[in-house]
Amino acid sequence: MMRTDEEMLYDDELSDDLLTSTESEEGDGELYEHFRVEVDKGQVPVRIDKFLFERMQHSSRNRIQKAADAGFIHVNGAPVKSNYKVRPEDTITLMLDRPKHDNTIEAEDIPLDIVYEDNALMVVNKPAGLVVHPGAGNFHGTLINAIAWHLKDLPSFDPNDPEVGLVHRIDKDTSGLLVIAKTPDAKTILGKQFFNKTTHRSYNALVWGNLTADEGRIEGNIARDPKDRLRMTVFPPDSEIGKPAVTHYRVLERFGYTTLIECVLETGRTHQIRAHMKHIGHPLFGDERYGGTEILRGQRSSSYKAFIRNCLTLCNRQALHARTLGFVHPVTGQQMDFTSDLPQDLASLITKWREFINGHTGIDNQ
Repeated sequence: MMRTDEEMLYDDELSDDLLTSTESEEGDGELYEHFRVEVDKGQVPVRIDKFLFERMQHSSRNRIQKAADAGFIHVNGAPVKSNYKVRPEDTITLMLDRPKHDNTIEAEDIPLDIVYEDNALMVVNKPAGLVVHPGAGNFHGTLINAIAWHLKDLPSFDPNDPEVGLVHRIDKDTSGLLVIAKTPDAKTILGKQFFNKTTHRSYNALVWGNLTADEGRIEGNIARDPKDRLRMTVFPPDSEIGKPAVTHYRVLERFGYTTLIECVLETGRTHQIRAHMKHIGHPLFGDERYGGTEILRGQRSSSYKAFIRNCLTLCNRQALHARTLGFVHPVTGQQMDFTSDLPQDLASLITKWREFINGHTGIDNQ
């Protein structure tokens, strides 16, 4: 499955279970296996926290160290500390104080906005607030549960089969277009298109501030923020930290203190647009995780503060919408292009800002 900029961060159950176990005093005393790895014969000695950090994609080294200190990391059946040196043919297990969650995806009768559907794929318009895939803290009520219900009478579609289903993701509070593969061949072919960057996706976003240029390019590696496990941050392209990421933006409309832009992704990283816009000083409006719910531009009058509060109530999520999606059909070879109208909350927010700017002249560029 291709991972994209707007997929849910920490959708790996292991990370949440590890965090819960190491920061909670609860538990019945019994330990349950959550992870196992057999060390190769040719393994050179290395600290176990470093060894596991390289193999457990969504867990930080600090969290692994805490798990070891709590007695949850075992080697050949016995707990070890984080400075233990891994040896050839060791059996390493992560033993937590709660059972592993059942990840079986169940069909749930949840409404779907289906834009297009045929025997190979379907394109859906996801509303804001709907989690895409079951994961830590969200095991029910997701888009995948809804798709499982919609396709429950299709014998060839198994929602628990990783060879079918989602080809890419967008964040819970981002709205817009997603493509789902009904067959393994369709998923393989579509996945290659995303990997080779031959698909076209554009997003509309309302950001704080009046961007200086009408268009621009943002480049910077994206990695997990060491100060906040649910946020990503940007590092220099030559830093060797994180994954390379490039975002292109174009101004669509200016509102003085905010700007409506179109973003086109050259890469697909977790929270890419949100992290990149924060990095250049223009966080997405309403994006609490990245500081977008603060009044970052404009007056300090009570009327302006009330206006901003009303805006945040009107659209109580990050102002980001996956507006267009284009790809080559995996069976017919035909170019498929889709456009999604702005959802009501985002459209109303933009209208409110447009009315505000029309009623105010002489707003400073910020």
